[in-house]
Amino acid sequence: MSPIDVLLLVVAVIVLTAAVSGGVVYFAVQNEFRRHQQTQLREVEERAHGRLAEIESEAKERLLEAKEEAHRIRSAAEQEVREARSEFQQGQRRLQQKEEALERRAEQLSRREQGLNEREQGLAERERSLEQTRAQLEESVRQQRQELERVARMTRQEAQAVLIGQVEKDLHNEIARRVKEAELAARDEGERRARVIVTDAIQRVAADQTAETSVSVLPLPNDEIKGRIIGREGRNIRALQQATGIDLIIDDTPEAIVISGFDPVRREVARTALNKLIVDGRIHPARIEETVAKARQEVAQRIKDEGEAAAVELGVQGLHPEIIRHLGILRFRTSYGQQVLSHSKEVAHLAASMAAEIKADVQVAKLAGLLHDIGKAIDHEVEGSHAVIGADLLQRYGVPAPVVHAVRAHHYDEEPRTVEAQLLIAADAISAARPGARRETLDAYIRRLEKLEQIANSFSGVQQSYAIQAGREVRILVQPDEIDDSSAQLMARDIAKRIESELSYPGQIRVTVVRETRAIEYAK
Repeated sequence: MSPIDVLLLVVAVIVLTAAVSGGVVYFAVQNEFRRHQQTQLREVEERAHGRLAEIESEAKERLLEAKEEAHRIRSAAEQEVREARSEFQQGQRRLQQKEEALERRAEQLSRREQGLNEREQGLAERERSLEQTRAQLEESVRQQRQELERVARMTRQEAQAVLIGQVEKDLHNEIARRVKEAELAARDEGERRARVIVTDAIQRVAADQTAETSVSVLPLPNDEIKGRIIGREGRNIRALQQATGIDLIIDDTPEAIVISGFDPVRREVARTALNKLIVDGRIHPARIEETVAKARQEVAQRIKDEGEAAAVELGVQGLHPEIIRHLGILRFRTSYGQQVLSHSKEVAHLAASMAAEIKADVQVAKLAGLLHDIGKAIDHEVEGSHAVIGADLLQRYGVPAPVVHAVRAHHYDEEPRTVEAQLLIAADAISAARPGARRETLDAYIRRLEKLEQIANSFSGVQQSYAIQAGREVRILVQPDEIDDSSAQLMARDIAKRIESELSYPGQIRVTVVRETRAIEYAK
């Protein structure tokens, strides 16, 4: 055989072997695919059977729920039917009761109608009788008039003219007398009412007063700090006085420095700066200038806060910021021992209270009272009366004209033309003269309180007495065994008479005698 034949034979054998191998592999793969399909089919059948069981279980549960829901619906429907039947029966009973009530009312109306008919008949008979009586009276009056004219020899018209003249003359005299009495009564009532209004306004306002002067005393932790404040050759104290514009008085007073100056704001700046320097401990000219600048800013903020707080307290809105600032400056200004801002707030309350009593403009009176002394914030800088200075300042910043007029007139720099201006004058005088408001009247006020209690204690049977409400009332506790109820009344009158004869005081003083009986037993 040639090599080609051998090669062809080898190729044929290889092809035949490959074909046999491919067939074997094909049948093997086919058998494996069939087994896999059968396995999947069995799994699908098992899942289908499981799902079918689940569906049957869910269907049974749904059926049970449906049956329970149907039972609930049926029970609810039966309950509604029972309730509707009960309401229907109740409605029938109410209708029956209303029918019975209507029948009774119809019977009552029938009886009332019968009674009215009988009354109408009686009234008709009475009217006929009255007509007859009226006719008889008219005839009798006519006959009497004729007889009077014959006796008096005057006609009816002439007699009427004489009577009217006499009555007019009598009425004229009576009217003059009544007018005079009314004028006197009105004057007395006006004075009494004015006293009541002023007293009530004073009782409503109880403002504390702070007594300050043109100097401030700064306490020191020790006397050694005085040397540090003075500094080498006095450079520190000179720097302080130059920066603040006030005088520092350092003498032998233990642990204290006196700050003196006419401007209260400068004094406050100096006091604040000194406090900061003492706490800080570093006292030299550069530090002094820095601390004074900070103190000046702090005091300026306090001035603004004080002004805003006063406006809020009084319920005043819309004031210009400069007016607020000047109002805050009054917190550091005093006049005759009164702190001017507290005095201004007190005057505002007094004026508003009195304005409300007499139906005047409360807002104008209140605002004028608050701002009436605002000129004192700058009267050391501007020449003139503080009332005129303050009015010009308020006018510059758009304050209403009635308020400006009241401020200008509260010391009669201008003739007061409004009720509110007169109220401001009265309120300012009340605040200045109120017991304890100013130092020069404080001693007299205390002596009057002591005298009140002495007068009450001088009576027999008095256990204790107290002068209260700024001396407007004295309350007396008596011994119940010695003083009975009638004696307590007599004692109150006697004490009041003695107070009237021995003391001089504004307004009135109430005398209250308290008699208390206590029953005490002991359980054994």
